[in-house]
Amino acid sequence: MEPGPSSLLPAAQDQPPISAAGSSTGAGGEADYARDIKTHFRVCRFIMETGVKLGMRSVPVATACVLYHNFFRHVSLNVYEPYLVAMSCMYLAGKVEEQHIRTRDIINVSHRYFNRGSPPLECDKEFWDLRDSVVQCELLILRQLNFQVSFEHPHKYLLHYLMSVKSLVNRHAWFRCPVAETAWALLRDCYHGSMCIRHTPQHIAIATLYLALNSYGVELPFGEKHWWQVLCEGATKARIDAVISDLLQLYDMEAKCI
Repeated sequence: MEPGPSSLLPAAQDQPPISAAGSSTGAGGEADYARDIKTHFRVCRFIMETGVKLGMRSVPVATACVLYHNFFRHVSLNVYEPYLVAMSCMYLAGKVEEQHIRTRDIINVSHRYFNRGSPPLECDKEFWDLRDSVVQCELLILRQLNFQVSFEHPHKYLLHYLMSVKSLVNRHAWFRCPVAETAWALLRDCYHGSMCIRHTPQHIAIATLYLALNSYGVELPFGEKHWWQVLCEGATKARIDAVISDLLQLYDMEAKCI
């Protein structure tokens, strides 16, 4: 039985069909594909904002986003309610990352997200129907992903790279410029789109740090190799530029989603 959308969630409107690979098909062409991308961006923003309200750590939230993107690589957006899938991804990510989140909390926080200022839901039939849908959808996600739900994230790499780069930068310049805070913010933003599953964790971490350093004009000593080649074997300027290009496209998408 396919989990269906609940009246507690926003109705999925104007959802064009997409192929199994995630690209648009049919007469809509690029316009349909753009609507898909906007929908995914909004849903991932929902995951992050509700994740904060639920007290989820950064890695479980990142896992929820990766689960969501991986799921919709294989299924059509017009078949499953994306916000219901997102709620199930948060529930599953809590288990995977050992930060269990109660379904009741996920449902109530999600309800408040779409209905500002509303009281908590009553434990009536509507609530239990939605809870059952979340649990059913979790099983669907597990089957669709062949139970491959453990992922390597860029977080540990970025932490290592930041510690290494900090030792090469003038102490006063480092504390004057919020390089670390900016790099972490850029990394978080990467999960709004499928770029988080199209690039390797190491390259995402290097690219976000590279962009953060350049944003503040912080220069590192130059030897036989560039600093990113020393920290990440296989990193090239072309790969860094590819990650940054995808990230800038996400920021352009954010402007269109406001």
